[in-house]
Amino acid sequence: MRTYTIVVERDATTGLYIGSVPGWPGAHSQGETIEELREHMAEVIAMLLEDGEPELESQFVGTQIVSAA
Repeated sequence: MRTYTIVVERDATTGLYIGSVPGWPGAHSQGETIEELREHMAEVIAMLLEDGEPELESQFVGTQIVSAA
């Protein structure tokens, strides 16, 4: 079983959690809760893997905090 990092954001208008796998076009979904999002993302990833292993366009590195005046 492989694991993938997903980026999670919350839409300010709908309140939905939005998830995506960095660098993997089409690997995105949404959910009303984090758990629902995780379930949806697992389904999307499983479906995409039916076409074979992805060739990711980029790799998630992390986040940074930047200060600006």
